Amino acid sequence: MLCGRRRGFRLYSPARMLAALVFILLCLHPAHGQTCTDGFAFDRRSRQCIDVDECRTLPDACRGDMRCVNQNGGYLCLPRTLYSQPFRPDPPVLPEPGYPDTAVGFQDTVFPSPVRPGEPSYPRLRPTAHCVLGYSLAEDGTCNDIDECETNSHHCNPTQVCINTSGGYTCSCTEGFWLLGGQCQDIDECRYGYCQQLCANVPGSYSCSCNPGFILNPDSRTCQDVDECEDEPCSHGCFNTYGSFMCNCDEGFELEADGRTCIDLNECGFSEFLCQHRCVNTPGSFSCICPPGYYVYEDGRSCEDINECETGNNTCTTAQVCFNFQGGYTCLDPLQCPRPYVEVSENQCMCSAENPACRDEPFTILYRHMDLSSGRSVPADIFQMQATTRYPGAFYIFQIKSGNDGREFYMRQTSNVSATLVLSRPITGPKTVVLDLEMVTVNNVINFRGSSIIRLTIFVSEHPF
Repeated sequence: MLCGRRRGFRLYSPARMLAALVFILLCLHPAHGQTCTDGFAFDRRSRQCIDVDECRTLPDACRGDMRCVNQNGGYLCLPRTLYSQPFRPDPPVLPEPGYPDTAVGFQDTVFPSPVRPGEPSYPRLRPTAHCVLGYSLAEDGTCNDIDECETNSHHCNPTQVCINTSGGYTCSCTEGFWLLGGQCQDIDECRYGYCQQLCANVPGSYSCSCNPGFILNPDSRTCQDVDECEDEPCSHGCFNTYGSFMCNCDEGFELEADGRTCIDLNECGFSEFLCQHRCVNTPGSFSCICPPGYYVYEDGRSCEDINECETGNNTCTTAQVCFNFQGGYTCLDPLQCPRPYVEVSENQCMCSAENPACRDEPFTILYRHMDLSSGRSVPADIFQMQATTRYPGAFYIFQIKSGNDGREFYMRQTSNVSATLVLSRPITGPKTVVLDLEMVTVNNVINFRGSSIIRLTIFVSEHPF
């Protein structure tokens, strides 16, 4: 016959302890066997099972304010207050418990009589106990375990969980809690780095979450980067980054304040010198426009003059001569020399010395044409004049005879036989200026004085290019 073992049963109230009846059933194996029930150990010398003193062999068998009392086949945990009552110096000796005859079966254990007044209050054990503490006698005579958790006869505090064991129970804590000071305290999992990024502690558990730009992996702890570009958040280009993304714009566009939308970049507002003439903004770009008489050069910004005389895109007749200047052209009529001048070439008139009417007139008038950009920087050398015939003993004087009403020009003599026309003040076009540049020839040896004229027509353009 096997019997259960009473271990660690604690009575927390002395009154309850005194009121309880504890029964101990001593179980012994025959001496010829080497296997003993719980609470007994086989002694080779006596060749029988003897009681194990758990109070001495088990470390901390009873906890708190409880005292361990060894019993045959088990032990009791009793309040120490039971031993603090006054007692007589010579307490009665309890008789040794009787052991059953191993040959004929078990017999009832002999227990001490009730204590007398003044003696320590030890619990009294009733005879004829069939089940150890933690078990109840069934109708069929067997001992069944008492489920203290189900019958609510345990002493676990409200924060603990009762776990039934054979002959007793255990007070434990649920997952996410630990026992601290007799109470189940919540474990703060966030302190131990359970989550990769964000952690929120809750009673008995925790919750992980991720920063913006990440999603929680199926393990509910680690985070994975989100490729925001898959949802096309940018109006133009998108570049995914760790935990975020960046938008970029096509050439000619700039990113708006929201960091996602691309708006047209007004390149024309950057500088007034982007185009030589006029800048026109276009979506994502710009274009340069030139005034009539010009075309946009290969660089896309500069304006180049259209030579209407070469392209044939002019209105001149066959009798006229087409003269191109910056931004336009003009049709020159055939030369007609005023009297008393006669034409000696297509651009020169002469007044003969034999003709009395020519005595006070320049000997020749040579017609020349040139163009000039509006607002040209000054000073600037724009035309050169030089004597083609030299006479011994003669010298030459160069001057502006007419047409310089605004004093924009002056003559600078560069040698005995040449001079340069200098622009001294800017001229704004469109404008046509006609200058008579005179070269006076003086020869004191033969007492001669004569002059020649270059009639220079200057076409000043409307634009500075």
